[in-house]
Amino acid sequence: MKKVYLYKRFERFWHWGQTILILSLIFTGFEIHGTTNFIGYASAVEIHNISAWALMVLIVFAIFWHVTTDEWKHYMPTAKNMRAQLEYYITGIFTNAPHPTKKRALSKLNPLQRITYFALKLIIIPTMVISGLLYMYFHYPLPGIEMNSLELVAVVHTFGAYLLLTFLIIHLYLITTGHTVTSNLTAMVTGWEIMDDEDVKDLVAEAVEETGLKIKPVEEEDDAQGHEELKELVVEALKEAEENVGKKKLKGQKGDHHIHEGINPEIIKKIKKKKKKIKKDKKKPE
Repeated sequence: MKKVYLYKRFERFWHWGQTILILSLIFTGFEIHGTTNFIGYASAVEIHNISAWALMVLIVFAIFWHVTTDEWKHYMPTAKNMRAQLEYYITGIFTNAPHPTKKRALSKLNPLQRITYFALKLIIIPTMVISGLLYMYFHYPLPGIEMNSLELVAVVHTFGAYLLLTFLIIHLYLITTGHTVTSNLTAMVTGWEIMDDEDVKDLVAEAVEETGLKIKPVEEEDDAQGHEELKELVVEALKEAEENVGKKKLKGQKGDHHIHEGINPEIIKKIKKKKKKIKKDKKKPE
């Protein structure tokens, strides 16, 4: 098992900021509707409006970040592994079956998550923002935003709120299905995701392929090692020759003997063999 830095700093800030603001909106929304009575209607409306504006500001920054970093690609729907993912959530998750979709730096979401987040970000949240703005400005009509009734807006806004609440409940359950009950939660706090060694290898291979990085063995190191071994053999041969022939002969003085006569034939064979190997390695194609 290894830890991989999968979730960037702004990604985590956006996730938790959005979570807090949506929870605030849900809580005050129930208060405004009269379902609960903890802080009162007036306070609930004020907090609800502040949270709504804060969420819209966060959405603007999130859109900019997703576009400039290409993170939006994670949410594009795909049918690949869709059936396997459905079977995993229906039965496999209860029998400890392996997850059919592995997390990657370039693909963090499985097919069902992609569709869910795609709908959440492009349909549900925009609908909530538009209907919420209509709520806020109904008493202060702007050109083209003059209506006789808020009934339809109320129904749409409330329905969207319940969809968000449903998503939140399912999301809270699914974060407990990682390597441990809290591993997914910890990953979104620290940015570090716990992954199997094989998954890490695949992730690295994917990153290398995506960046176009080329990797091959450093042949120079192999050559250097071969030459170093050859050098050691030659030194050993010279030492033996010096002992057998005599130091005077090796210093350039005249004599009837040649240096190689004092060298062990086995060492000469090793030197020749090493030289052939170095030449052969150099001729190998890349």
